[in-house]
Amino acid sequence: MSKIAICPGSFDPITFGHLDIIQRGANVFDEVYVVIVNNSAKNSLFSVEERLELITEATKHMPNVKVDFYQGLTVDYAESVSANAIIRGLRATSDFEYEMQGTSMNRFLNSRIESFFIMTKNQYSFLSSSIVKEVAKYGGDISELVPPVVQEALSKKYAQQKG
Repeated sequence: MSKIAICPGSFDPITFGHLDIIQRGANVFDEVYVVIVNNSAKNSLFSVEERLELITEATKHMPNVKVDFYQGLTVDYAESVSANAIIRGLRATSDFEYEMQGTSMNRFLNSRIESFFIMTKNQYSFLSSSIVKEVAKYGGDISELVPPVVQEALSKKYAQQKG
């Protein structure tokens, strides 16, 4: 039986913090699906298609990682790909409270699927997509926070908004 996990998130855009969690998950599981979930509470900068392209490019060196998009319940997507685990990254105690709620609901909906939490490396503990977008918007250096393909996409996106 293969060990299959999903790693859901909005990834708007994907950062080195996300990639750290994905890589560490890919070291443990046979297959990891990075799943863009549409968070209706967030106003996304990148379209789903753009995020799919950015994540695919950023993870192309990880042969057991697949990238997908799903609208609906995370546990339903996990079931559809025969995943038995959900991987989530934790940065701080505030993340823990939010993730505890989600995990409890997922367990209520499907007790077969386990949640695995991976603590982010200290160097990424402050990192979020929101902060990356804010710094990029005002021309700050994000080269140590995101892959080059993401840095380029952010530059283009903000140049279009100014023009």
